[in-house]
Amino acid sequence: MRRLIPSAALALTTAFAGLAVPAAAQHAEFVLFGESNPAGLELPAERKHVHPITSPYYHEDSFVTSDVRAWFLYHDFPKSSPITGGNAKVYAVQARVALTDRLQFVATKDGYADFDSGLIQDDGFVDIAAGVKWNFLQDWDNDLHAAVGIAYEIGVGDDEALQEDDELRLWASVDKGFDKLHVGATVNLLIATGSEDPLGDSDRLFWHARADYFLCEWFSPVVELNGYHTINEGDNTPLNFSGVDVANLGGGESEDVVTVGLGGEFRPTDNLGLRFAYETPLTDNDDLFGYRWTFSAVFSF
Repeated sequence: MRRLIPSAALALTTAFAGLAVPAAAQHAEFVLFGESNPAGLELPAERKHVHPITSPYYHEDSFVTSDVRAWFLYHDFPKSSPITGGNAKVYAVQARVALTDRLQFVATKDGYADFDSGLIQDDGFVDIAAGVKWNFLQDWDNDLHAAVGIAYEIGVGDDEALQEDDELRLWASVDKGFDKLHVGATVNLLIATGSEDPLGDSDRLFWHARADYFLCEWFSPVVELNGYHTINEGDNTPLNFSGVDVANLGGGESEDVVTVGLGGEFRPTDNLGLRFAYETPLTDNDDLFGYRWTFSAVFSF
């Protein structure tokens, strides 16, 4: 499977390289209050950044868009983990709405998880998280953008799905384009607010880096890095084991986990992106990350 996807991507890229497709807007066409920014709607196609693919609950770019994103994740657990191997399949939908030209409502977390592991044979709903993002820097001439955001996760998910975490999230992001090459980074501070969360109450720092290249109107390859670090293990952490972005298990203040994701985005129309990524850890600490396939569709409006 790992060989088939790059081969298919190359074949489609070659077949469609000579065709043209309308430029997709980098900024929201639909704005709830006010007007769209014309500068973000009139960019050439090669200036459009690919939205983050991996770590979808936390990896956020700086742009104000209105879109719906559907997700499917296949996550493999290492046999050395507390749940002794197996996998989880997650189905989720995210919504983003431009409230103004610079302010965005972000519903980042929901969905359903199906576990098939050595310890857990169950399924259930995940927690719900939403917030707002402020794009305080919009430099369209130099393709430089920055934003900050705040969100809250409500622990209403099922503990069978490794959920029930109440958490405040603060983040900041920056994105820069160099013609066809686009890079960006995001930092998340996660502060546990539920003192009796069954799966831990540690405070964590997540960082994410991304790059994509506009190969043609139809396809962009993508590489992303994700880092997970525990700042404070808290009082209730049941295991000295990192849950990365799967569960808040603490993991020890020195047990950083770093993953890399390789994938791409196909654009069959100007407002639809079909994306994929294969992700694997670069570190070998005790954690819940074996490998992960992420598939996503983004419909912008």
